Amino acid sequence: MAFREYANYDGLGLAELVAKKEVTALELIEEAIARIEKHNPRLNAVVYKTYDYARTAGRSQQGSGPFAGVPFLLKDILGVQKGVPTRQGSSFVPPSPSPHDAYLTKRFMAAGLISLGKTNVPEFGLVPTTESALYGPARNPWNLEHSTGGSSGGSGAAVAAGIVPLAHANDGGGSIRAPASANGLVGLKATRGRTSLGPDLGDIMGGLVNEGVVSRTVRDTAAALDAIAGNEPGDPYVAPPKPKSYLDESQTPPGKLRVGFATKDLYGRKLHSECLGAIESTGKLLQSLGHTVEEASPPLPIETLAGAFMPIWASGLAMLIDGIAVLTNRTPHENDFQGLTWGLYQVGRQVTAAQYQMCWFQLHAAARQVAAWHETYDIWLNTTFSSPPVRNGTFDFNEKDPEKGFAPIIEYLPFTAVQNATGQPAITLPLHWSAQGLPVGVHFVGRYGDETTLLRLAGQLEQARPWKDRHPTNWN
Repeated sequence: MAFREYANYDGLGLAELVAKKEVTALELIEEAIARIEKHNPRLNAVVYKTYDYARTAGRSQQGSGPFAGVPFLLKDILGVQKGVPTRQGSSFVPPSPSPHDAYLTKRFMAAGLISLGKTNVPEFGLVPTTESALYGPARNPWNLEHSTGGSSGGSGAAVAAGIVPLAHANDGGGSIRAPASANGLVGLKATRGRTSLGPDLGDIMGGLVNEGVVSRTVRDTAAALDAIAGNEPGDPYVAPPKPKSYLDESQTPPGKLRVGFATKDLYGRKLHSECLGAIESTGKLLQSLGHTVEEASPPLPIETLAGAFMPIWASGLAMLIDGIAVLTNRTPHENDFQGLTWGLYQVGRQVTAAQYQMCWFQLHAAARQVAAWHETYDIWLNTTFSSPPVRNGTFDFNEKDPEKGFAPIIEYLPFTAVQNATGQPAITLPLHWSAQGLPVGVHFVGRYGDETTLLRLAGQLEQARPWKDRHPTNWN
């Protein structure tokens, strides 16, 4: 049967319909497939389709998880599914099917989510826009000429267009929050160690990378974190204890919070006027809800942070590429990669063990400074990007000098990598749209281990300024 209201429900809402037998899981799968076929020629959000698997899972769906029977998409980075390739947006990675599921994938499946395929990513997830040479650019449902963000850009576009209510995303420098911001969605980066990267990895880049989802509602984000949070045997990190239910916490008032906000990036550059408008409007909303709001930012030595982050990032990329080379019996060549990837790989191969350790020494010192600031302030408020979503083609991925290639990218995404370095949780919420109708995500940073306060505040803001009825041109 046709289910025209499909995209008006979030994931938990669709699961409730399945539980009540008002619709079957297979009917939801067919609705999602129809929307992929309708929207994907324009959006290029889905790069690999697993329709047969999804239909089989839909027919046999008998689970009782919170998302039982709900259509879903895995990201083409770390979204490892048995029998399905994961190419990380790079032609260097062969389209070989995985022999197993990632622990994360198993947890998504145990929650009842049914994957229909893999979503578009930039090469190795290095940049906050999704324009790989392998897959081509993903396009923003709000304006097809603009970026979806990255690296979870395909997931962001698919959720924003109403194809699926939530989709897999991960974040090593902002890659959950950037696409959530660009597509008008909710995106939470959890605390370091909150989710597992096993069995294939212990960590990536010293723990910079975190798993999660992009979604249209706070409650879906909270319920997804309930489903995937927790360590597996052998994981190198253990996050602070989690509450009994993040979903329940997201529906609990946050109390009176003290919020510091930023109007300049970490180099002292003013943000775009639309971002300033988003911060001002959100600050007034927070004050009306009883929170204390004032201009204040953590004491972050940006030159030290930037100088420490890049060698860790580069050496992590080198580890991944050299590891793939060993597994595939291939030798990396320059023509296998985009220029910026190749340049960063060359830098990464030159990083010494002593330099790597010194970088983490500096980042850990910065994390202690930030933690001290959070003894006074519960939340740090800014915007995810320094401007509304840029047009595709803005950045030069053929530039082989990482310092030159990444300079405009860092200016565009100025705040998010800090939380990957410090391990803090952070969430972006769709609280503002530009005069041109493009989403401008508002970014909230919490204390280490304290997703609870972020989700409580997010739930309050969602009620105070609902966004569920705002839809892009390319929708449902």
